[in-house]
Amino acid sequence: MLLEEHDKTKIAVINPTTFHSKVKNFPKTCVSFFSKKLIAEIVATYNPKEIARLSNATVEFPIYEINFCGETIAVYQSPVGAPACVMCYEEAIALGVKNFILVGCCGCLDEKLEDYSIILPTSAIRDEGTSYHYLPASDEISLDKKCIFALEEVLKSHKISYSKGKTWTTDAFYRETKNKLSERVKSGAITVDMECSAMTVVSKFRKINFAQIFYAADNLSSETYDPRSLVEDDLVSKKSKIISLALECGAHFNKYF
Repeated sequence: MLLEEHDKTKIAVINPTTFHSKVKNFPKTCVSFFSKKLIAEIVATYNPKEIARLSNATVEFPIYEINFCGETIAVYQSPVGAPACVMCYEEAIALGVKNFILVGCCGCLDEKLEDYSIILPTSAIRDEGTSYHYLPASDEISLDKKCIFALEEVLKSHKISYSKGKTWTTDAFYRETKNKLSERVKSGAITVDMECSAMTVVSKFRKINFAQIFYAADNLSSETYDPRSLVEDDLVSKKSKIISLALECGAHFNKYF
């Protein structure tokens, strides 16, 4: 199988440093959000300085510098899907990022996970293709316990309830079948997403401190699919509460690592 043909060579034909060089005094910690509405709210609230720009053939992603809780952190919008998300991540690392927190919604495979609730993934099922180009094939990958603990310190300091557990990372949004859902639940997955396993593997490959914060969205655990807040734009104000929490986690990472 092609995905089992792992190449241990560290240097590729095209590398992130081909397009980006380290920037002096670039923030060592980055917090990235998938939601363009949350990024727009961050820009409107904090009036941040643009310090770099990531781009591809279809879109550009400005990287902003924000001072939060006395700590300087970088913020940018990540594209959805493992390949695109990892490409931007690689380039951010080339610019100088050492710590990274990714923030976005997830699908719920456990009906006990309420809409908008916070989940910290502790491991991820590698049902995507990107990660296999970085580390040898395996069914799962564990996230860094130290990074998860750092997030928990912030959540506990605010008495914010949260869940922890395994996530199922898949490339195929429209191929999450009943049979696959059943098998992933049997293996312990409580959420489904499209980036976590790949981002975790790349972090280990590049030796970056990485953690992810999910906020619960659509529910796939019931007989009938329930999109919940995945499509309810009128509830975007509830999602915005994640901004200050995520930025505080970023500031904490800055001091912790």
